[in-house]
Amino acid sequence: MGRVLDWFGKRADPVDSDPSAETRQAGDVCLCCGRPRDTHDRHARFRLPDPVLDTRRQHRVRGAWLSHANPDVSVMMHIPGVGAFLRALLPVRLTGDFSATFGVWVAVDPADLKRASAVWSEPEYRDLRLRGRLANALPVWGLLSAPVELAVRDPEQTPYCVSSSDPGLARVLAEVWPHEDVLPGLP
Repeated sequence: MGRVLDWFGKRADPVDSDPSAETRQAGDVCLCCGRPRDTHDRHARFRLPDPVLDTRRQHRVRGAWLSHANPDVSVMMHIPGVGAFLRALLPVRLTGDFSATFGVWVAVDPADLKRASAVWSEPEYRDLRLRGRLANALPVWGLLSAPVELAVRDPEQTPYCVSSSDPGLARVLAEVWPHEDVLPGLP
């Protein structure tokens, strides 16, 4: 299991869920960069969409709807005057058979959010496909507001970012990136 980190926009609160750091044996380091190998498969989750993070009251405005008690566990939210958002997984392949997976927010049409909410716990969820715009700037690449298509790969997980008409995001999704360029940009 990789490390799980909560990403609070420009403020990060790392939560290491991988106890193997204490039990790692000497010599278990990456030959390319010298970092411990257990820090290479990373999971970073954005707490809020950037447009919500940039507002004074964030998710605590009158009329705000979150799918769960708070943004840390919510998978959907609608913030009046800001927009409708859905969590998605954005996998990035790294050299050495490693990966970084970002738990991002995607801005979606409110009707699509309603549709997603209606099928979230139903068998139809596996066929859910949506279009939206990336609502978090990715470390290293940025790409805030890049168009993205979402699809369910595993009914037990949030949808995945699977493609984009934006050339930059399409490259992030399709190419293998040098882990020594990506990992230092993560909290």
